[in-house]
Amino acid sequence: MKKIKTVLRRKDDMLLKSAFEESFPDLLRFYFNEADQIFDMGRGFEFLDKELRELFPESDKPGGRREVDMLVKTFLKDGREEWILLHLEIQGSRTEDFAHRMLQYWYRLYDRYRVNIAALAVFTGGERQKRPDHYHQSFLGTEIIYKYNVYHILDHTEEELLNWQNPFALIVLAAQKALLQGKVPEAELGAERLSIARAMIGSKLYNHEQIARFLYFLKNFLPVKSPEINRNFDQEINKLTGKEDTMGIIETIKMITREEGREEGREEGKEEGMEMKSRIFVINLITQLKLSDEAAAGIAEVSVDYVKEIRKELKEE
Repeated sequence: MKKIKTVLRRKDDMLLKSAFEESFPDLLRFYFNEADQIFDMGRGFEFLDKELRELFPESDKPGGRREVDMLVKTFLKDGREEWILLHLEIQGSRTEDFAHRMLQYWYRLYDRYRVNIAALAVFTGGERQKRPDHYHQSFLGTEIIYKYNVYHILDHTEEELLNWQNPFALIVLAAQKALLQGKVPEAELGAERLSIARAMIGSKLYNHEQIARFLYFLKNFLPVKSPEINRNFDQEINKLTGKEDTMGIIETIKMITREEGREEGREEGKEEGMEMKSRIFVINLITQLKLSDEAAAGIAEVSVDYVKEIRKELKEE
């Protein structure tokens, strides 16, 4: 049971990372003033997961801390390339040596690549979670001070997030509501989830594909077991989106979530069946939700090469 819970927590972490990746332009607008004047959004972004793994192989070891890191190459309006290190400190993580670890991230990356790095630490725990924002060491006239950007998901109220004309604000709100899991009745959590969905659809900031992706994230990041509550959620989405979009969105979510039980069935003698489920799951992620190779690999807990191979096979068919 403990192993299953660990797998599910890991999946939640990767869902959050995937949401951050998918909404990265809006993430920049959320955290940095005048982001559109600083970053060349039209040139896109390059997610450097491979570079992070090479520099921090210890992060892939089982039983480690619940941390999610993103290293992103961005392009500025003046043509320069700059990197952004985004570190998610997941709910429940301890922060005693956090500032030192942030310094390690910076000097390993700078020592290898010699590029400017803007670091942002996002804390997703409860109100009592510590939020260190700098590292300081001094001895006999030798001193180092390393400061980095810090944000906690509770820094903004629900009202502020709902009124913010930025899709990323709703991801932050979902992270806030995730703190309620296990502490409130399912009916209340279901109502909170539906409230976020209403705000997302009512904002008119999302197209059909974005709605499907966001609802998939929402239903899996804020899961409810009650069939009645989930049925009500789908019916309300039907009313909000209208018949033209409804079937595609709801069926996409159902198709993906049918594969979600695969993690709990990992037992000896089921390798072939699990491989098929894993393959179908990855196919759904890249064809129905249009996720990147890295995002699909993270959620399905397979290698990026495995996802790339499946994508290649699909193109050849």
